[in-house]
Amino acid sequence: MQVTEHIASLSEEGRLLAAAAEQAGPGASVPTCPGWQIRHLLRHTGMVHRWAAAFVTEGHTAYQPDGGEPDLDGAELLAWFREGHGHLVRSLEGAPADLECWTFLPAPSPLAFWSRRQLNETTVHRVDAESALGGPLTLVSADRAVDGIDELLTGFHARPKSRVRSDKPRTLRVRAVDTAATWTVRISEDPPQTVRTAGDDGTEDVDCELSGTAEGLCLTLWNRLPLTAVTLRGDRAVARLWTDNSAVTW
Repeated sequence: MQVTEHIASLSEEGRLLAAAAEQAGPGASVPTCPGWQIRHLLRHTGMVHRWAAAFVTEGHTAYQPDGGEPDLDGAELLAWFREGHGHLVRSLEGAPADLECWTFLPAPSPLAFWSRRQLNETTVHRVDAESALGGPLTLVSADRAVDGIDELLTGFHARPKSRVRSDKPRTLRVRAVDTAATWTVRISEDPPQTVRTAGDDGTEDVDCELSGTAEGLCLTLWNRLPLTAVTLRGDRAVARLWTDNSAVTW
């Protein structure tokens, strides 16, 4: 996806998140984040938005800590979230293509990194907000879902921070049936190694395969849907190895 598309989608996802949070109310439980209420979700996501925007607007070339979560609630908290989300969108829209600032995953450019990262961050937390309502979730398009899977498998879990490890080498295949994307994830004592192939190119024997729509796979791999949301073939313990150890902070 192009940077402009990421930013436009980020704008919409933040609007949907705020609308769902407002409808649910600050004290509503968030089923996808056990122990959280909507107020915790808004504080966290709003903090992340401001943290990201600071790198874009201030051009920090080294890691900077976030500013912490506010002691706000109710309508005041919701307004604070909307203000920070709008600031992030405007910051990305106004950033130069040759922006130089700190990032933490490979990307074509810092602007491409932050627009993609904040889109995927906000999409996942929009799902969290909508889960508090107990109704259907807003659709994630196949191309955006593929991008979210890519970032998770080839970005976050390629890092030494990944806790997805196994003393016995295991192989997990992820197949999106509505696209031409297949990922093969090799799990060992080292960080997972993922290779993406096109369609039926991923034909080697694996220990476990998860297949489904790109959206279903994306939300399952990000632990927002249960394993029952996709089709599992092979050793369920390999899938559990993923779901039990793949939670991401940043």
